[in-house]
Amino acid sequence: MHTRAARKIKILTGTAVAVGLVIAIFLFTARRVASRTLTGVVLVDDPDIRKQRPIANVRVEAATDLSAVTDATGLFRLKLPPMPRKGVHLSLQHPDYAPLQRDIAVDGRLYVLLMNPAGMKPAGALAPTAELPVSDVRLRYTESVRTSIDTGSALKSFEIVNRGNVPCNGRPPCSPDGKWKAAIGGASLDAGEDNEFREARVSCVAGPCPFTKIEDDNFSRSARNISVRVRDWSDTVSYVLEAEVTRATMSDLIRLSYPLILGRSLNFSLPPSGEGPSIEANVAGVEAVYPLGPGLHTSWADCSQQTAADSTKKYRCDLKPGYRFQ
Repeated sequence: MHTRAARKIKILTGTAVAVGLVIAIFLFTARRVASRTLTGVVLVDDPDIRKQRPIANVRVEAATDLSAVTDATGLFRLKLPPMPRKGVHLSLQHPDYAPLQRDIAVDGRLYVLLMNPAGMKPAGALAPTAELPVSDVRLRYTESVRTSIDTGSALKSFEIVNRGNVPCNGRPPCSPDGKWKAAIGGASLDAGEDNEFREARVSCVAGPCPFTKIEDDNFSRSARNISVRVRDWSDTVSYVLEAEVTRATMSDLIRLSYPLILGRSLNFSLPPSGEGPSIEANVAGVEAVYPLGPGLHTSWADCSQQTAADSTKKYRCDLKPGYRFQ
C-alpha cells in the first residue's frame, strides 16, 4: 500500500513538474515573440513640445534587410527576427534631417526618437533675411449640406366602421380587454419622388374617439411613405392623417477656418464631408489662394494627409526652405 501511494505521489509530482516546465516554456516563448516588433515614433527635436511634430518618410534600418518607413504620424514598426538579441543598432535617414544613430534595447518598450533638421542653426541664431514671410493663413473648403424645402402639406381622412357593444366572443379583433368586437382601419400617404413627410400627425375628428387606439405608428419618423392603423371597439369613428411635405436637396457651402501653426508647420482637419481644401495666405506681401491638389503641394509648403477612423481628414504642411511664418 505504501509503495503504491509513493508511486502515485511520484507520478503526480512528475506531472506537476512537466506542466510547470510547459508553462515556463510558453511564457518564455510568448515574451520572446512579443519583442519581435520594435515600435516607435520619430519627431522633430525641439525643447518646445508643441513643436515636436512627427516626421514622415523616415527610413529606419536595423540591418540591410531590416527596415521600416514612418507614416504621417511618425510611427514605425520594425519587424525583427524571431529570436532577436537584447539590443539592436538603429540608423534613421531622411533627406531633410541629420542622420540619427541609436542603440535600442528590444524589451517591448515604445520609443520616441528625435531628429534635428539638416543644417540646423545654433540656438539664438537669426533667421536669414532671404526667407519670405507667410502670414494671414486661412483654410477654405466646401462641405455638402443636406437642406429641406417645404413644398406644401398632405391630408387624408379615413373611417373605421364598427358597431359598439357587440361581444367579441374570442373572435379577433377585439377591444384591448377582449370584451367587445372591434375593427381595424387605416390610411397611407406617398410624398413622391425626392420628397418626404415631416411633422406627421393623426387625429380622431368624429365618433367615440376614446374607444380607439393607434395600432401601428409608421408616421412619426420622416419618410417618403407614411401610414397608420387604428383599432375601434365602439361605433364608427373618423380620423385624419396629415403631414408637411418637404423636398431634400444637397448644396455646397464654403467653409473658412484657421489652422494651428507650430514652428514651421501648420495643422488642420476637415470633416468627413469636407472637400477641395485650399490655403489662403499672404506670401511675401501677395494675397493668393493655393489649392491642395492630389500631390498636396504648394509653392511654399509640403503637405501630408491622414484619414482617421471616423473619416476625418487630418493635414500637416511643412514650410519649404526659404519661407517662414510671420
